[in-house]
Amino acid sequence: MLGHVHNLKHKAILYLTYSSGLRVSEVVRLKPGDIDVERYLLKDRQAKGKKDPYTILSQSALDVLQKYIEQHPPQKWLFPGQAEEKHITERMVQKVFEQALLQSNLQKKASLHTLRHSIATHLLGQARTCVTFRNF
Repeated sequence: MLGHVHNLKHKAILYLTYSSGLRVSEVVRLKPGDIDVERYLLKDRQAKGKKDPYTILSQSALDVLQKYIEQHPPQKWLFPGQAEEKHITERMVQKVFEQALLQSNLQKKASLHTLRHSIATHLLGQARTCVTFRNF
């Protein structure tokens, strides 16, 4: 599905949502200073419980994000809306996801929040593989 997104800003948003397990409310409010490239981490300032935890930043998401930042250097928000002083809206990101889903011809019913759950499933599968090889 991510391969069907051609707008670099939209692609970066969806890659971060998936690979970092972010909620839509969290990804739209990211600021440039929230990215820790050296440690492959994102500071999630908008997390539930009024905490500011870190979350993982995958190499593939970082690659897309760096291309986006090169072409569109951010000011206040990593993903500005139509008005530069405001971030992109949650509804706009949901529309981007819905359009990507349509273009990918996937038959499964999914929402943007499905990306958040997908990374957990993906990481769990990797953990099981590591345990299997370790016991081999």
